[in-house]
Amino acid sequence: MPVDQSVIGRKLPPSTMTVDAGRLRFFARTIGETNPVFTDLDAAKAAGFTNLPVPPTFLFGIEFDNPDSFGWLAEMGVDLRRILHGEQSFVYHATAVAGDELTSTPIIGNVYSKKGGALEFIEKTSTITRADGALIAELKSVIVVRNPEVGQ
Repeated sequence: MPVDQSVIGRKLPPSTMTVDAGRLRFFARTIGETNPVFTDLDAAKAAGFTNLPVPPTFLFGIEFDNPDSFGWLAEMGVDLRRILHGEQSFVYHATAVAGDELTSTPIIGNVYSKKGGALEFIEKTSTITRADGALIAELKSVIVVRNPEVGQ
């Protein structure tokens, strides 16, 4: 079933998270980050941070804290068994640190298809702001929807 183009510009529910130092340490170890600035408070402060800085790709996890983080796709009629992660990109404006309250505000930026509709692409952009309103980052993710009923 094709993704309805009318979803372009649709605002999705925002997600808010208070960044936890333990979670940052766990994330840094999980991705193989070896720079102690991401796991050791003294190293972070020596580098000029007020607390442990948020590792670069961590910000995508804010929206995954929602109980139904892919519910917006299901509401659009997308079969979640047919989705793939296409790409992600980041534009950073400031560094977030442990203790910051961050809000991700997502919007569907574009929907397009390739291979005669066999593959559809949903671009979602998210703006990350700190509780004081400071812009932290702009994120873009692309989800690929496979449509097996469309001949290739």
